[in-house]
Amino acid sequence: MSLHTTTFIKALLRQPTAHTPVWLMRQAGRYLPEYRELRARAGSLLSLARNPDYATEATLQPLRRFNLDAAIVYSDILSVPDAMGLGLYFGRGEVPRFRHPLRDEQAIKRLRVPAPQALEYLYQTVAQARRELDPRTALIGFAGSPWTLACYMVEGGPPGDFQLIKNMLYRRPELLAQILQVTSLAVAASLNAQIESGAQALMIFDTWGGALADGAYQRFSLFYMREVLARLHKTHQGQRVPSILYTKGGSPWLAQMADSGADALSLDPTCDLGMARQLVGHSVALQGNLDPSVLLGDTACIRREVQRTLQAFGPAAPGYGHVFNLGHGICPATSPEAVTTLVEAVHEFSRVRGGAHA
Repeated sequence: MSLHTTTFIKALLRQPTAHTPVWLMRQAGRYLPEYRELRARAGSLLSLARNPDYATEATLQPLRRFNLDAAIVYSDILSVPDAMGLGLYFGRGEVPRFRHPLRDEQAIKRLRVPAPQALEYLYQTVAQARRELDPRTALIGFAGSPWTLACYMVEGGPPGDFQLIKNMLYRRPELLAQILQVTSLAVAASLNAQIESGAQALMIFDTWGGALADGAYQRFSLFYMREVLARLHKTHQGQRVPSILYTKGGSPWLAQMADSGADALSLDPTCDLGMARQLVGHSVALQGNLDPSVLLGDTACIRREVQRTLQAFGPAAPGYGHVFNLGHGICPATSPEAVTTLVEAVHEFSRVRGGAHA
């Protein structure tokens, strides 16, 4: 089957589709009992992520339960800085930490793009998942944005109040720029290797971009995401490989994000989907943006909010594309039955409306 016959890829390229495609951020995760069993068998999160057989199984689990239009490779955004030598581990409560955070100028000067073999387990997972997936299901590769990764690399873990990284931003911006430049090269290399291994679309997660002030966002986050996007393979084996850009809290900068070189923007729940469509026009597709907490509601609530989200995007029209997703990751307390309700509702309501943009 040609890549362009997959509904998900067609929507990202703003081509006509029979229904709105749907996948969910963190669709492989703790809300699934089979994932919890796999996680226990692996022994640790790192053992799970670094074992291609386990990681492939985690990638495929939600596809066996739900009629999703895309899979996303099971990995961690911190795999890239881990490969750069920062020493990833998970502390109490499975909170990610680095043994060697970037706290001095010499450590920053030693930072290098990792050798490809440092992430070979990830590329093996991509290749294995692609072989085992139904040809009608697209496979998404991903990475964290340079800014988001830098937050963890400097803070040594979840950034909290961003004190260390913002101190560097305002006192030693040239050091932060050095981290971001090397990290952008590492991210681009990883994403291109994922394409070569079988990923058919890419997503950049800028989880902490919304923590930046206007001006700082453009200089320290968006600029380096543009650098990454400019280095990505646009085609592979004759097929377009679309890219999705997600900045949590990025609503103020949608027009600038739409001019980044990405094919689609993923929106968080605070963004008005209809206004975003008017703002970006035909320049990019949109993805999102249901509040994940809706999945904690009952069946009627989920169906109502799915319909509201589809209506917010607006009627089908040539040159527009919409991928249904959550505005951020699925809540661990979500029941699998709620996800079934959501996926079925997206397909049902979007078919009734005559397709996503027929």
